[in-house]
Amino acid sequence: MKRLSPAAVVIAAGGLVIALSFGARSIFGIVLDPISAEYGWPREVFSISIALQNLVWGLAQPVFGRIADRFGDRRALMIGLVLYLAGMLLSAFGTTPLAQHLGAGVLVGFGVAGTGFGIVLSLVGRATPEAGRSRAMGTAAAIGSGGQMLMPLLAGSLTEAFGWQTAMLAITGLLLPMLLCIPLLKPAAQPEDADDPEIPLGRLLRGAFAQSSYLLLTMGFFVCGFHVGFLAAHLPPYVAEVCGSVTLGAATLSIIGAANVAGTYLFGRLGAVVPKPFVLSGIYAMRAVVILGFLAVTPTPLTVIVFSLAMGLFWLPTVPLTSALVATIFGARNMGMLYGFVFLSHQVGSFLGVWMGGRIYDATGNYDWMWWISIALAVFSALVHLPVREARVRIAAA
Repeated sequence: MKRLSPAAVVIAAGGLVIALSFGARSIFGIVLDPISAEYGWPREVFSISIALQNLVWGLAQPVFGRIADRFGDRRALMIGLVLYLAGMLLSAFGTTPLAQHLGAGVLVGFGVAGTGFGIVLSLVGRATPEAGRSRAMGTAAAIGSGGQMLMPLLAGSLTEAFGWQTAMLAITGLLLPMLLCIPLLKPAAQPEDADDPEIPLGRLLRGAFAQSSYLLLTMGFFVCGFHVGFLAAHLPPYVAEVCGSVTLGAATLSIIGAANVAGTYLFGRLGAVVPKPFVLSGIYAMRAVVILGFLAVTPTPLTVIVFSLAMGLFWLPTVPLTSALVATIFGARNMGMLYGFVFLSHQVGSFLGVWMGGRIYDATGNYDWMWWISIALAVFSALVHLPVREARVRIAAA
């Protein structure tokens, strides 16, 4: 039997880590209503917990990126896993808003930062040559999308059969296989990155933020976070409300996850032959078209499924493309920290998407304003990616 290459092992093991990490965090929109109903909270309370999770994830991403760059990726992953498990357990047993804010919000936010896209795709970037980096990152992200395809369905079924707490504990247990994957993540530096010097943090950040392409990427990724945060937290309860089916609400995230496997893989390959900024611009433009089309029809189970499939194609191929651009512009060695700041913008957008969704719903009784804001932001991001230059910039170490 032919043995997998070291790069293939990193891609496969990294994809599974992303699948478990991203799949577990995708269930919070499913348990939003059951938790709120059990404790008599308005929808905004647990929405704040999910919003905090997204914000902490973003704030912690540069920190974990620096830990990975300086002290090793696997150390960062193990720290993240321990915090993730602690947060999930606290959320499962927490009976107050403060406990949920700390568990589902702060600790899970740290956990996803340490085990999610930021760290794993940096590993994949260092394990693959630049010519195949976009394709490799797209493959790892596509494998990772399987978690969102399967775990929401499992969580939805367990919630209906046994209650939200049992669902939370079961999903917590599914994080443990990361312990088998993390030791396999040992990438070797690629020749084209061997001459990249270690740059002091202050100089690295000043040099990066002086580049207009980096600033535009950061601005555009904010929009991705807003869309993903809003839909992951509020699409399941919205569908449960307009279609009268909790199961269909949970299934929307699984359908999005399934379509995202194909979309992430295909756009990752497209980014290897077409300038990545143009691919990103097209993805955001299509998000605007898909949301506008959804608003133009009466919500039914069929239109919800079609919307979920269409949105899933453009869901998270932005992540490997954006991270590959950061690696292309600044080199894979310094990618962890610099991608961390771009991702922070993404998570600020996620925080606002989740929180504003709950706030606007409680104030108006619907999500109409959120849909139109999402369309406007998609158009904005489509435009700001067009001037991004896919060219290497070298920052002097001293």
